Amino acid sequence: MTQEQWTAVDRYFTDLLVPSDPALDTALQTSVAAGLPPHNVSPNQGKLLLLLAQIQGAQSILEIGTLGGYSTIWLARALPSDGRLITLEADPKHAEIARANIAHAGLSDIVDLRLGKALSTLPQIAAEGHGPFDLIFIDADKPSNPEYFAWALKLSRRGSLIIADNVVRNGAVIDANSNDPSEGVRRFNELLASEPRVSATAIQTVGSKGYDGFAIAIVI
Repeated sequence: MTQEQWTAVDRYFTDLLVPSDPALDTALQTSVAAGLPPHNVSPNQGKLLLLLAQIQGAQSILEIGTLGGYSTIWLARALPSDGRLITLEADPKHAEIARANIAHAGLSDIVDLRLGKALSTLPQIAAEGHGPFDLIFIDADKPSNPEYFAWALKLSRRGSLIIADNVVRNGAVIDANSNDPSEGVRRFNELLASEPRVSATAIQTVGSKGYDGFAIAIVI
């Protein structure tokens, strides 16, 4: 199997199951034009996030890592009109692009984008009385994943869903000598395994974004 074949199959399912959408297409195009790193989820993965949020019946979502707002739009579309999504972004340029993309998608009334390092804004969110969140999506700097998981637990309830992206990292997660920033991911995975308050699994993925995966946990 090759990257070319993974990408072709990804495109096949995207063409079948994820029709072109002006707001989502614009979010990708403006992100590329602005030089943002290509770290957004794929269309198929975005649709998966939407479906998981809908299955969850989510009314409140916390996203750690906004980038250009692509996954934010997918998640926000799963919410009812009175739902709320708080998304955290450390980079001012990324936040500016994301705000425009979210506004173009007509979701500014649902999405609250907070600028600043997540480990600084998460305590503020807790102090403001936000949460517990029905779904928390972690997709930011990987070395901080263990700390993000700790905050996710603080801001969740029994039945909350916690999802983390990039837990495989092209297989580097099992290589203790890898220079890839996988130490935080490995520690996060170990915390998932040892934390009695969650039941979790991980899914390996291949496709246009290469070889990676999601971790999915429910608070019990």
